[in-house]
Parts: sequence; structure tokens; C-alpha cells
Amino acid sequence: MRPYIICHMMASLDGRIDCEMTEQIDDTNLYYEALAQLGCPSTLEGKTTLAMHYAQTGEFRQQRPHEDAGQQLYKAVEAASYAIGVDTRGTLLWDDNTTEIFGRPLLMILSEQASQEYLDYLKSKHISYITTGCNGIDLPSAMETLRAVFSIERLAVVGGGNINGSMLDLGLIDEVSMMYGYGIDGRGGMAAAFDGRPMDRKPVRLTFKSVEEQDGIVWMRYQVVNS
Repeated sequence: MRPYIICHMMASLDGRIDCEMTEQIDDTNLYYEALAQLGCPSTLEGKTTLAMHYAQTGEFRQQRPHEDAGQQLYKAVEAASYAIGVDTRGTLLWDDNTTEIFGRPLLMILSEQASQEYLDYLKSKHISYITTGCNGIDLPSAMETLRAVFSIERLAVVGGGNINGSMLDLGLIDEVSMMYGYGIDGRGGMAAAFDGRPMDRKPVRLTFKSVEEQDGIVWMRYQVVNS
């Protein structure tokens, strides 16, 4: 058992999701209002988004020889919802009060190749963590732990493109919620809402759920057809 997972994104008409760009073309308050309507109090973001908007500048530097953490679980606090982040090797730096930054306790998902020293660092910051997967993060296992241990029944994946693409590729996205602002990005190399899937993959089929317009922003919802 895992949570019901909705990918909720704001994009330009050409599907690009750079936050600084989307803030220039639409009212981001509508994005958060729509997120509240989805009924997903816990959210998940990838490392790039976390580094850009929430983590401290720089990377964690080990002071002792690397020791793989292996499979571990640490629950710093019991909460009704969590801000969940992905950091495969464990390099992001955090302020002492991440709950104040996110409005909810922070919970990090890492691979078993993260260092024990980094996990000790997270624990010193009162940050919960899950380590799973020997060759990169085992996302299906992590999602099951979110449900079983942290009681997360509904989860919104809110970027970026690579974590969205990875979870879609693994069949972990149940629903796609896309909000299109009234603008076009068009710059080369900018991330799309879903990015980084292997070239041999087939398109993912969707089933239409709903569409509505809010002050020029189009909000579309689709069910993912996971075969």
C-alpha cells in the first residue's frame, strides 16, 4: 500500500515549469488554492527545487570516511502532514528550523549510499528520513513507507521535472493536475513538467477528469492509466 499520488504543476503553455518564469506569467496564489482543493496536505519535491528555494547555499562536506547508511528510518516527529524531499546522496544543507521554512516537518528520502555522517546531521536538525535503494532511491519502497510509517494517504508531487518523470515512469503517479498560465517560455534546456524518462519509453496514457478556467489560467486534471 502506498499513498494516492497526484502530480500538481504550474506551467507555461509550452509545458515549462521554471518557477521564476511561471511567477511572471500568472497568479501563483491560484496554484496553491488548487493544491488545497486536491486534499493532499503532504507534498514531495525533488533536489533541484529544494536547493533552489529552501536549502542553504553549499553542500554537506564529510569530516570522516564515507560509510554507507544502508536501509534506515528515523521519525523525528509525529505530524498530520510533511514536506517531503528527495536527496539521493545526501548533500543539501538545512537551517535549524525547517518546520518554520516549510510550515510542516521536513522528511527526506535518500538512497542507502548516503553517508551515516549525513544522517547524523539530519538527526541533529530534527529532520526525519528514509533511506532505501542500493543503486539510487527505491521510490516504490519509499512510498510504501510513507503510508505505513508516516500515515500519508494522499501525496502531491510538486516538482521538478525529473522527479515527476521518474515517478511517472515507475507507475507511481495516479493523477496529473496541470495549471497552464497565459504565457510561453520557449527557452532551450528548460525543464518540462515531466522530464528525463528513457528514450525507449512509450507515452503514458491519461483519462480526462475535468477542466476549468480561473482568471485566464486553465486547470486540467487527468487520471493516469497505469497498465
